[in-house]
Order: sequence, then structure tokens, then C-alpha cells
Amino acid sequence: MRLSDCPVRPAIDVIEGKWKPIVVNALKAGRLRFGQLRRHAPEASTKVLTEQLRELEDDQIISRKAFGRRWERVEYELTAYGRTLVPVLTLLAKWGKRHRKQMQGKPERRAA
Repeated sequence: MRLSDCPVRPAIDVIEGKWKPIVVNALKAGRLRFGQLRRHAPEASTKVLTEQLRELEDDQIISRKAFGRRWERVEYELTAYGRTLVPVLTLLAKWGKRHRKQMQGKPERRAA
């Protein structure tokens, strides 16, 4: 099977990125401003977080609203379509917890 034919590839394309699942998880509770999202991902640089927010917006997972002049206040929230991703990420998180337990005590893989 070619990579482009893999049915999982479109989903991975949407959620790949270190901070995207964290952003979606944070927004499942409701609308948040950029600073609030930063607190959910304190290790993310402003640049990377902004890029990943834009990608999620391009994929119609989140919506962005600017208030006031320019970007004085910007809020992000999941779209109706983005909310369909929440149960998928919830299942993935449950599997990840089980996998972490399974792998405890084993040496870590080296990054490729």
C-alpha cells in the first residue's frame, strides 16, 4: 500500500505536531485565548504554537475570532467538525496510557 493510499494518513496529517492534540484537548472545555492555550503547552514556543493553531484552523478543526483593533484579543474554539476529533484523541490517550505501562522498564528508543 502506498502511503498516500493509507486511510489513517489524513487523520495523522491533522493531528501530527507535538502541540495539536494538547490544543484540541484544552479547547474541548470551551473557548480559550492564546495566553490560556500557552499555559496548557508551556514548553511550546510562541512561533510553533501559532503555526500549529493556523494549521488546525486551515483543517477546520478550530476557529479563531479576533476582537478589538487588530489582534488585541483573539479567542480559539473547536468547530463542530473539530469536536468530532475529541473521541478519537480520547481513545488514543487511553491506548497511550496502556502502552506507557506496557513499556515501563524497557529502554527508550532512539530518535530516528
